[in-house]
Amino acid sequence: MTHDDTAPVYGSAVTKVEPFGVDHIPDNERHGKPSSQFFVWFAAGLNFPIILLGFSAVGLGLSFGAAVAAIVAGAGLGSLLMAVMSRMGVRLGVPQQIQARGPLGFFGNFLPVAYINVFAGVGWAAVTVILGGKAIAELTHLPFWVCGLALTLVELVVSTYGYNMINFLQRVLTYVLTPLFVMITVVALVRGAGTFDADPKAPDYVGSTGGWITFGGWFLSFLVAWAPFASDYSRYLPDSPRVVSRTAWYTGLGNFVTICWLGILGVLLGSNATSTDSITALHQLTGPFAIPALVAIGLSALAQNFLNVYGGAISIQTLKVPVTRTQAVTLICALAYGISLWGHSGIEDKFSVFLNLTAYFIAPFATVLLLDYHLGGRSDPGRIAELYDRGRVLSWGFVAWAGGVVASVPFWQSDLYTGAFAAAYPHAGDLSMFVAAAAAAVLYLLTYRLRPLWTRNVPATPEPRPEKTAAVAGS
Repeated sequence: MTHDDTAPVYGSAVTKVEPFGVDHIPDNERHGKPSSQFFVWFAAGLNFPIILLGFSAVGLGLSFGAAVAAIVAGAGLGSLLMAVMSRMGVRLGVPQQIQARGPLGFFGNFLPVAYINVFAGVGWAAVTVILGGKAIAELTHLPFWVCGLALTLVELVVSTYGYNMINFLQRVLTYVLTPLFVMITVVALVRGAGTFDADPKAPDYVGSTGGWITFGGWFLSFLVAWAPFASDYSRYLPDSPRVVSRTAWYTGLGNFVTICWLGILGVLLGSNATSTDSITALHQLTGPFAIPALVAIGLSALAQNFLNVYGGAISIQTLKVPVTRTQAVTLICALAYGISLWGHSGIEDKFSVFLNLTAYFIAPFATVLLLDYHLGGRSDPGRIAELYDRGRVLSWGFVAWAGGVVASVPFWQSDLYTGAFAAAYPHAGDLSMFVAAAAAAVLYLLTYRLRPLWTRNVPATPEPRPEKTAAVAGS
């Protein structure tokens, strides 16, 4: 019996385990519509961490109008970043982490992927398990460890099935969660959530300008944290100019609408909260409607963590760790669950620290990828083979990324470390992410035409055939 090389091995099958890991997706496996990206990111944004960020506006002493303006600015810039990076997946057909091998080198990419993607994937999965598990525990009165474990097991199964299953369930969750979050919004407004004026006596007040930059930066950081995974969910789409363009629009719109909507809802909730615990405050404010509100928070944890776990598993495979994608998914879930058991108390403070640390490292990473794609010729599909060439050990993009991180250190504002500039000028707000991106851009522009820093002669390794990949990934 002969094998038809033009027949898809995976196609659009929802109940089939995805056979591809970090491989280039061939043309015969390309399928789906650009609108799928709207549901992927809209559902991911219907999540309580967004509300949690908005909840912080009162503590910073911002007025309601300033808080809303900061959210719109941060969400707009972050959504634009996501839109552009999702286009790259359609064009190249490989995960974002693999694309980074272009400017950074095959092994130069290991450190940023290990920190940015694996650390961020596990960390975000843990944060979301904590918030979803606390909501379910509040609803059912079961121990947190039971609720968190239930969420983790569902995430493990879905992420093992992979791309098509995730796309299908994100669409379903969009239809289920949207009316629930509309209800939360209406009830919050009716039961007393409202606007407020600036408060210079607020506990975290750093001035109107600094507070605005910091608050808007948090919403930008939330989307910057997704940037290393943007192409993971668009790489199966057919490569055509129309699909590329529409993918960008749908991705940007899906992110922008939910970030703005739930961010502003969080601001409204924070104005009338009587508890410092955000889940308890939500329960109090929604009153007799607390049950569907807590159900929404619990289900929304799944919508976000399908992406966190799947993206984290792809990152592990990018590091050439000798595991299957199923094993990588299991490892990510186990680590996230373990961290959630340690960190489920005082999540609000831990969340802001984690958000800052990821953004400081991801902003220069995303900057290097974007510049390399648009200026370094990486948009040419004919150069995809370079991404799998182990002979390109280290390239100048690594220097640009590392230089961006180092340049941002004096500007860091975190409970773990405060940089010299941030300590001397706290009213300037948190500028770290912007400094990191600017420094990385300058270094990239100065070096991208130079020969790679380190190359070596290695035997060419052909990409695995789909049927071989399927046997490995499904084992």
